[in-house]
Amino acid sequence: MASSDTSRVPDAGSGQIRQTLPVKAGAGAYDILIGAGLLDAPASWAGLPESAHGVIVTNEVVGPLLASRLMRGLAGRHARLSVLELPDGEAHKDWATLNRIFDHLIQQGCDRRTVLYALGGGVVGDITGFAAGCYMRGVPFVQVPTTLLAQVDSSVGGKTAINHALGKNMIGLFNQPLRVVCDLDVLHTLPEREFAAGLAEVVKYGPIADAAFLEWIEAHAHALRQRDPEAIAHAVRRSCEIKAQVVGADERENGLREILNFGHTFGHAIETATGFGTWLHGEAVACGMGLASALSARIGLVGVDVERRLAALLASFGLPMRPPQLPPQTWLELMRRDKKAHAGLIRFVVLEEVGRAAVRPVADELVIDVIRAAA
Repeated sequence: MASSDTSRVPDAGSGQIRQTLPVKAGAGAYDILIGAGLLDAPASWAGLPESAHGVIVTNEVVGPLLASRLMRGLAGRHARLSVLELPDGEAHKDWATLNRIFDHLIQQGCDRRTVLYALGGGVVGDITGFAAGCYMRGVPFVQVPTTLLAQVDSSVGGKTAINHALGKNMIGLFNQPLRVVCDLDVLHTLPEREFAAGLAEVVKYGPIADAAFLEWIEAHAHALRQRDPEAIAHAVRRSCEIKAQVVGADERENGLREILNFGHTFGHAIETATGFGTWLHGEAVACGMGLASALSARIGLVGVDVERRLAALLASFGLPMRPPQLPPQTWLELMRRDKKAHAGLIRFVVLEEVGRAAVRPVADELVIDVIRAAA
């Protein structure tokens, strides 16, 4: 998959250089800004609507650390700027937390021009985007991802949702942001486990779309673990380039975009079965990619060397490769709820070769055999 065009634009607010990556989705388009020092730089927010009210939606961990920086960057853009801190964690990506956003918007007298800023990881981004799509039938929002996983995946492409007790991300809508602002400085504050979980989503893009990128990740694995700024910047940029290309070709996941769910059919089943938040999303996806690559080898699409190569790379980042012990029927029931399933048939993203993926139905017996072999 060829690279997208990126530009390097001086950031007048901080003196830094930022990269601007365009995303074309449906009838609209927006930019992803990638660079250091973007959060409190006024230039990062130039061109966005100047409404009477802006709302920063964050969580109780990120808010105390970063909300004041974002408020400095947004100074003068809104007559009133309020901050809503939600409880932290995947377990709170639910109706009750969604209603807290609606309560705040109504109590603050927010109108259709109000701009929401999702300051946080994937949970904050997903639930804020969902709320923005529903409140008064739609208000604008901006993604300000603060985790590696959110910067390279969940903040881009307009997927928004909340979880249901019976399945992850089962209730939601497609709602594209006005902009995505990825400040690389904030990644240095992440706990090791959260950062490693984000690397899983970086790794994903290599086997499904760019064999050269997978080779680059392997060659720079140590630098990525050490959070080398240049390595992180390239990883975020290339991941966003690939996702932007896929989203531009298939905004609503009717075909090509399904490949971005490599490892997710297994991974979502793990998250649902073990309780949301027990496994981090990236951890579950990493395990799921190991299972999906093993499945690809089992049905004869790739050799076992590909399976072993991917598992070794993910394990080198400290990511779990052994799936939880679940009854076969539990695995199958949960995976049949996957959004790629058709008429009860479970469909998996599999590798046809390194750098090219496809979606295929696979017999239940083969799937269970792969899970048992990895357990």
